[in-house]
Amino acid sequence: MHLNDVNDGIHAHTKRLRVGRGPGSGRGRTAGRGNKGQGQLAGWSAPAIFEGGGMPLIRRIPKRGFHNAHGRIVKSLNVSVLEEGFAAGSEVTPETLRAAGLAKGIWHDLKILGNGAISKPLKVSAHGFSSQARQKIEAAGGTVTVLPPPKPVVKGSAATKKKDGGKGGAKGEKKASRKTPAGG
Repeated sequence: MHLNDVNDGIHAHTKRLRVGRGPGSGRGRTAGRGNKGQGQLAGWSAPAIFEGGGMPLIRRIPKRGFHNAHGRIVKSLNVSVLEEGFAAGSEVTPETLRAAGLAKGIWHDLKILGNGAISKPLKVSAHGFSSQARQKIEAAGGTVTVLPPPKPVVKGSAATKKKDGGKGGAKGEKKASRKTPAGG
């Protein structure tokens, strides 16, 4: 083998395989699609989870428990992470933790846990604190601020309805008739 033989058979622009062009091509007649069935038709493709018509895995396995699709995801961080990531006297909020890359991923609420040691006075704001974390932060000369939860959505409130509800006028006011003009 010589150096000029290394890239033999490697081409930047490989010619597209044209199927269904006669028996001599090696991909004639059924064009690699097999015999009969939906798969022989143009434009048909199976979903990624399709298992050939057999009982799918997701339906074969037993189901247990409950998953709350509307539940809030809580991110927990230990005081040791705050000790490493922030200078003394700095303010620690969910936004600063995201910006520093210490609280990655998708989460809604932040809880500070008490694993590790903390020696710097920090102003920590979070949605929740364990009792140990609260004691350690305050013992180091820092402050603890509990952030309020989000306001609950009240069904039927003015904020949830469209402006005026498309019904016109205040409550109790009669709607103008379509048949007679408004002025007379």
